[in-house]
Amino acid sequence: MNTGRTVFSQLVEFLPHQQFQKCVDRYGGGRYLKNLSCWDQYLAMAFAQLTYRESLRDIEACLGSIGSKLYHMGFRGKVARSTLADANEARDWRIYADFAQVLIAIARPLYALDPIGVDLDQTLYALDSTTIDLCLALFPWAKFRKYKAAVKMHTLLDLRGNIPTFIRITEGRVHDVNILDEIMPEPGAFYVMDRAYVDFERLFFLTLSSAFFVVRTKTNVLLQRRYSHKIDKSTGVRSDHTVILTSFESASVYPDALRRVSFLDVEKKKRFRFLTNNFTLPASVIAQIYKSRWAVELFFKWIKQHLRIKAFYGTSENAVKTQIWIAVSMYVLVAIARKRLNLEASLYQTLQILSVHLFERTPISQALQPLDMDANLLDPRVYSLVACAKVWFWTVFRMYRWPALLFPTVTDLRVQCGVNVLAKYRRLTEIAAALSLMQGKTYHDRLLEAL
Repeated sequence: MNTGRTVFSQLVEFLPHQQFQKCVDRYGGGRYLKNLSCWDQYLAMAFAQLTYRESLRDIEACLGSIGSKLYHMGFRGKVARSTLADANEARDWRIYADFAQVLIAIARPLYALDPIGVDLDQTLYALDSTTIDLCLALFPWAKFRKYKAAVKMHTLLDLRGNIPTFIRITEGRVHDVNILDEIMPEPGAFYVMDRAYVDFERLFFLTLSSAFFVVRTKTNVLLQRRYSHKIDKSTGVRSDHTVILTSFESASVYPDALRRVSFLDVEKKKRFRFLTNNFTLPASVIAQIYKSRWAVELFFKWIKQHLRIKAFYGTSENAVKTQIWIAVSMYVLVAIARKRLNLEASLYQTLQILSVHLFERTPISQALQPLDMDANLLDPRVYSLVACAKVWFWTVFRMYRWPALLFPTVTDLRVQCGVNVLAKYRRLTEIAAALSLMQGKTYHDRLLEAL
């Protein structure tokens, strides 16, 4: 019998505790503490992110059901719903923002040699924002429109490993282009942005900082062609021009020449026009750089689907920012663990497996190995797992009366050959995770015995 530490405690070991304590001391987070320390608050919120908890009551019930294991998971105090709510409201969110930056500084060198899909030696960043909708009645401080509230998450993503290097959380009405004032350009790096960031005064600051940008131009930008360059139309490039700005307002803040590249997407039959201050790279590479900007959109989609940043445990600005920054730190932590353990599984698969094995006493490298299933056909053992899961579901449903937690998951099962195996595996792991949280004795082990 394995008497080692739980998977959760092994995952927490990747966190630099001393650096966390420095962040706490920097903002006085340790003052006037009685029951719940900042570290316990962080672990409780991390647990909620990794296991997809819906509310503070859900967190309290699940952690209370495994009270005998809390000490071995790193907790040093009892986690009560009201105490956790007060901690999220009162403790400075900058503690967790600074700690997320510590994790980012650890993760970036691990992915420094990863390919980015573009023939480029320099660092490539993608800048964009995503809007998180909120209820105006509950979040009046985040007013966005007349009857709507929202916050924006502005993110600068390092495309080598898709690690966020800069994040700013603002009200929804803050325009994207204002974030350029808060970014310190890295000399020699490339910044790829959408049309929302076309502001020539701010773009000229990037040029003065010896940084390069690739931005999609607007239709109302007045340009005059100076030179035309040879192109290879087989790559999709339709024109490559050296241009200058002709309007007085734009030319006065950006007096230098620009390069305009026109690219035709044959599949979508859509033409794109880019502006850049780089005159040495081939025009096809400029188009590829802009195409790689889609990685930041996938990053937003990923964290919204797999982490808790669309529904919040508190309504104050401090609670919202605390939850978002802890979610970001969990994303970076999983990325660090994936690289240091040399895992082949994707971040999505790693998170799904973690949600099942958090309380098991098994080596984390062994627990995070993905299940090997055929790409088109289900293994016959999975049918046994599904049948066994249904039996345990109805047993626990009658005992605990928690239909809101389990019923939507099980009734939505679609066990058919030829359907995406990953979707079925995700639903099965969610069932096993929910069952394992209800009793100190893990039902997941019993389910796996049916294989």
